[in-house]
Amino acid sequence: MTRALLLIDIQPDFLPGGALAVGEGDRILKGVAELLNNPGFDVVVATQDWHPADHTSFASNHPGKTPFEVINLYGHSQTLWPDHCVQSTPGARLYPELNWDRVDLILRKGTDRAVDSYSAFRNNFNAEGDRPATGLTGYLQARGVTEVELAGLARDYCVAWSAEDAVSEGFTTDVLWDLTRSVDPSGDRELADHLADLGVTIIRR
Repeated sequence: MTRALLLIDIQPDFLPGGALAVGEGDRILKGVAELLNNPGFDVVVATQDWHPADHTSFASNHPGKTPFEVINLYGHSQTLWPDHCVQSTPGARLYPELNWDRVDLILRKGTDRAVDSYSAFRNNFNAEGDRPATGLTGYLQARGVTEVELAGLARDYCVAWSAEDAVSEGFTTDVLWDLTRSVDPSGDRELADHLADLGVTIIRR
């Protein structure tokens, strides 16, 4: 079985002190550093939120709206976020104290100003009602990958959406639960049950 490690959005803006800090996000860093030294993975992919400054998911681009309000966008719920991971800013880089030399692919997402992108595999819904592919499925399949393991931020958004899509694309999918953290941890129990129902294996260290 060919295994891939997917490291989701481990960037300063999602860590303590960042523009969209995830509580205890820094608690995953030691474990992620160990994963990056694990020779058991055949492919390692890091995703990177990489938004233009006028991104539609930013509350600042919706007059009268505030961060964490939810709007209807293309017929679906869209959370409005503080400006974060703006292209070429320090908060958007991959966390610099990790050794990223092991990474085979850096996948930048959220680059289209009109569409948010939580999942590593597909963007969120666009105006045409589609979720365009990022190309990751083909990249992994071309390398014979059949199993993916996920860690990173945030558990209840980009990690969860990536895990859901990984299963739907036919990959055996594991979430390294303790190497993720949620924006809203109050829903973690329900999230774990939901992912398990879809066929995702929750691995706790």
